[in-house]
Amino acid sequence: MFERQFKEYFSEQKRLANPRRLEMLNRKLTGEIELLKEVIYPVLGSFHGLEMEYEMMGLTGVRIFGDFFYEPLRMIIECEGFVTHAEVITRDRFDFEKMRIRTIAQYEYRFIPFSWNEIDKKSEVCRRQLYAIIGQYSSSGAATPYQLSVYEREIIRYAIRLNRPFDLADACYCLQMGRTTSIKVLKTLLGKGLIRPVGDAKLRIHAYELEDAARSLFL
Repeated sequence: MFERQFKEYFSEQKRLANPRRLEMLNRKLTGEIELLKEVIYPVLGSFHGLEMEYEMMGLTGVRIFGDFFYEPLRMIIECEGFVTHAEVITRDRFDFEKMRIRTIAQYEYRFIPFSWNEIDKKSEVCRRQLYAIIGQYSSSGAATPYQLSVYEREIIRYAIRLNRPFDLADACYCLQMGRTTSIKVLKTLLGKGLIRPVGDAKLRIHAYELEDAARSLFL
């Protein structure tokens, strides 16, 4: 069942990815897939709310990626190999890894790392720990008040990068979808109070801008 559902999930992740994220998804993802199969999927029971190779803008303006982002509890869950993260790491790579962790903290995401060795040899322990962490935060009511679809999240993130008012054409380009679907997503964001029309929108909306609430979800 995992293989069939993962194939559908992975195809959808690639379909929605921008070129840089797609490049990351096309890498050899042995550790990430093992983490998903042995730990994350058995705990969550589905792929709902889970984004693979989640993109963030680093403190220095460099794009960084987290292996998995679990949206309901704002968690970055990662598989870290000993060789690339510890044994033969260069000083520059070490500095970059510290910057990544600070960036994740700046976004107020919870950082949940597992080593490849743990996933391979102690997967049951990893599952119990992840289950306990998710249970702790779920019961505390700490989840974000906004439940966003992948499409809504992509538009907000894209608008933050644009740093200017955006229109329907921008939304279509961001989602790689047609006008009808993009309009529906924009209307949903309007209804949630996360975007607002620019100027006088009594007759027709020509452009939108983000509300502060939308920016606060990512910044």
